[in-house]
Amino acid sequence: MVFFNSMWTVLAFITFATVLLLSNSCSAAKSELTVTTIKQDPYTMLKGSQLEGYCMDLLSELAKKLGFKYKVHLVKDGSYGRLDESGNWNGMIGEVVRGEADLAVAPLTLTAAREKAVGMTKPYMQTGISILMRRDITSEDSSMFDFLSPFSGETWFGILVAYILTAVCICVVARVSPCEWSQPESEQNPFTLLHSLWYIAGALSLQGAGPHPRSPSGRVVSCTWWLFAVVLLACYFSNLSSNQSSDSSHLMIKGFEDLANQDIIEYGTLAGSSTLAFFKNSNNPSYRRIYEHMERRKSFVSSMDEGVQKARDGNFAFIGESVSLDLAVARYCELVRAHEVIGMRGYSIVTPLNFPMLKNLSVAILQLSEAGELAYLRSKWWASSCMAQSAKGSSLRAQSMKGIFLVLAVGLGLGVLLALLELTSKSRSRAQEQKKSCCSVLTQELSQRLRTNSPKREPETSEKNKA
Repeated sequence: MVFFNSMWTVLAFITFATVLLLSNSCSAAKSELTVTTIKQDPYTMLKGSQLEGYCMDLLSELAKKLGFKYKVHLVKDGSYGRLDESGNWNGMIGEVVRGEADLAVAPLTLTAAREKAVGMTKPYMQTGISILMRRDITSEDSSMFDFLSPFSGETWFGILVAYILTAVCICVVARVSPCEWSQPESEQNPFTLLHSLWYIAGALSLQGAGPHPRSPSGRVVSCTWWLFAVVLLACYFSNLSSNQSSDSSHLMIKGFEDLANQDIIEYGTLAGSSTLAFFKNSNNPSYRRIYEHMERRKSFVSSMDEGVQKARDGNFAFIGESVSLDLAVARYCELVRAHEVIGMRGYSIVTPLNFPMLKNLSVAILQLSEAGELAYLRSKWWASSCMAQSAKGSSLRAQSMKGIFLVLAVGLGLGVLLALLELTSKSRSRAQEQKKSCCSVLTQELSQRLRTNSPKREPETSEKNKA
């Protein structure tokens, strides 16, 4: 009896040791995880013999947090993963299901069908479905202030400053020049500041407003402003006409409803993608029409790059994940993404069913999100190479009109200088008559002409004193 008990003890010990060794060997074998991914900019890209991109950085951060090693390979058939006619999964999902890979780290959308076949972590990125088109085949709603679109904001500000400065200059010239105001003691100067503003506004509208300057200096300022006004109006009407003619050829596509109700622009999506499944399974009439149109025309593309290229070529709207479309807009300035985003979903990491690290991976993703690491990776790999553009890219900026502004500045300076020379000439002759210094006479003339009180009051006050 004792013999059998000892035998059972030995057998139990051997069995326990065998199980322990097998578990250790399995854990040692799984200490290096096999990761499958797909080549797609900027998630995974080839740089020489190495892989880089958003997903590779994310995988590196997860490995640091959870302490595992990994090796990455590209998916053999170049597909994301969908059920074929025989009910088997292909692509990265298929490799995980068949045990060829432990993880699939790629822009894989979290769907109900995939959730049944594999394990999926918490989403590391939120996305939706939107439309990618060229800028010249889309149009925004017209605004009541579209008449301001030919010039940029800084140009309008420059025009306002030029208008005020010109009015001030012509007012000063009309006071300083003796040819314009010969008797400041008895005559009223017609060019007050208010009249100067009105006169300049009349010249800007090509209507004119009298009286007109009589002195050479005043005419120099007026002629310079007339030249400025003619060039300004020519640029304004030319740019306004080009904007309206280009807008008239635009097709108004702001969302999927507009896309479904037109037959001018072709549109399609990625074959076998979750985006296509969304339209196929939707009960929305507009979305169903979009799916039937794509199925009838067979307007599917085999890759994201092909869809983006067809959109760049023109007359094609590519329907895809909004995050991927944002990248295309950041890389190619002629493209624009529609504002409407539908079917919000998330990108997740795929694991086999009942994978022991699934929970830890989800927690690590949430920790990276809370720490701002995911936002940093997004800004790193989605950096735009395009300059910020306004709604009207053809608006003239002040830099393109700096020549005419320079001409106006020179004309104003020349007019003021000529008025001073006219007053100096008169002061010199009067100084010879009165046998005074020219500087004192010139100073007296300037102070008298630049005073704001009216000359008509002086005779009245003198008459009262005599009485």
